[in-house]
Amino acid sequence: MSPRVRSLLSVVVAGLCAAVLLAAGRAGAETSAPAAGASARAFAIRVTVPGQPGAVTAQVAAPPDAVSFGASFAYPADGSAVTSGAVTGSASASAADGTADGSASASVESLSLFGGELTVAQVSARASATARDGVASGDLSGASVTGLVVAGQPVEAAPGLRVPLGDWGYALVLPQGQAPTTAGFRGFVTGLEIHLTADHGGLATGSTIAVGYAEAAATAPKVASPAPAAPAPPAAAGTTGKPKPSSEQPSKDRRRRIPPIVRRAIPSFQPKLTEGGFVFPVHGPASFVDTFGAGRAVVGWHHGEDIFAPMGAPILAVTSGTLFSVGWNDIGGLRFWLRDDQGNEFYYAHLSAYSPLAIDGARVRPGDVVGFVGNSGDADTTPPHLHFEIHPSALLGLGYDGVINPYRYLQAWQRLDDVRFIAGAGWVPVAGRATAPSPGAYLLSSTDISSASGLDPGSLRRAMAKPVSVEEAGAPTAPAAGSG
Repeated sequence: MSPRVRSLLSVVVAGLCAAVLLAAGRAGAETSAPAAGASARAFAIRVTVPGQPGAVTAQVAAPPDAVSFGASFAYPADGSAVTSGAVTGSASASAADGTADGSASASVESLSLFGGELTVAQVSARASATARDGVASGDLSGASVTGLVVAGQPVEAAPGLRVPLGDWGYALVLPQGQAPTTAGFRGFVTGLEIHLTADHGGLATGSTIAVGYAEAAATAPKVASPAPAAPAPPAAAGTTGKPKPSSEQPSKDRRRRIPPIVRRAIPSFQPKLTEGGFVFPVHGPASFVDTFGAGRAVVGWHHGEDIFAPMGAPILAVTSGTLFSVGWNDIGGLRFWLRDDQGNEFYYAHLSAYSPLAIDGARVRPGDVVGFVGNSGDADTTPPHLHFEIHPSALLGLGYDGVINPYRYLQAWQRLDDVRFIAGAGWVPVAGRATAPSPGAYLLSSTDISSASGLDPGSLRRAMAKPVSVEEAGAPTAPAAGSG
């Protein structure tokens, strides 16, 4: 064969190989479904000034999940333009198995602009998005502005309200937007936006002050069913009709679609738990969004809400009742249950330590400090938070799945300004048993929680030896173990 012919054949063969590879790649792209995805971001306050750096506080984005806290904010340093009290921001996002969830929140307390020309008691922004197999939705209704006062006059906050600010600007109350599609949702909301149309208070024309921003997005395209297997060709004459050897016949396991995870129905029962006597379970700055029902690897779906707060923030009894199952399990970490006098049960998980009140059978009152926020158990790679669940007495027969969404209850319950500690008592972690030490015990060990760092999620587990669980100790247990 001449060199010229060999060259032409090599070109033809290369072209055929490229065509085959291209066709295979195209076929693979057509049969594989796009992956689900989610994102979220939030900030408490952002000041934008033309030609200057500006400032932002409590800014977070997910994935991965993130939370930020601050005791106060001022801009510039002397606070002549903006001052506030506590600021928080949180964002979470997850996507797997054709589902996606994103949620974000931001909160600002005691806001004052330009020496009190505009004041607000509290600004809260909340956004969530969820997508399941080609269907997506979102919720921006949790945003609120309370105690808005402009030039000494109270203003009733309403979404989309535009408030004139003298001759120098205007404020937008709860501006929001969303972009739903068949397979995804993206939405955002800002609690308060101030726009300067003239120089004022040391800020230049065109400056903006955004207070409380939350954005969430989720996309989960519909998962296409695999093409049916081609029918086997008829047996040729003279053959036995027996199947081909296994090396030539597609495996049934490869042809069969893996069934989705089966999740039990989420109860929609909503008992009256807000008529009085209930308090918010975390003292001080805290942030939470509605992630109830989101997918979880171990328990199938999220059975409660995660309340993000600084490491060591006091955890409170939400109502009068009796404590039980005080101790450890591998999912919830340091956890306990509270049963009220009507038989409703409340589950707390991922604590960093207990107070002296945390004893099986102990009676507590609303606002009593039972423990402290942490990230023990399977939450040791997440920011510190309290996992909180509500199990109404009417649904206890369903076991661990007899749980309701606590989001609206948490929104309604009172936040305490003062809490009670037993006089002279310090933080008391579990130390080798299922219940906390007796009241009056102190942290004296060099391996107690004081050696853990909130910046190192693994340090809490290293600092505390795993206690004996209630189940191992033979004490009465809760309806089921674990944390969603």
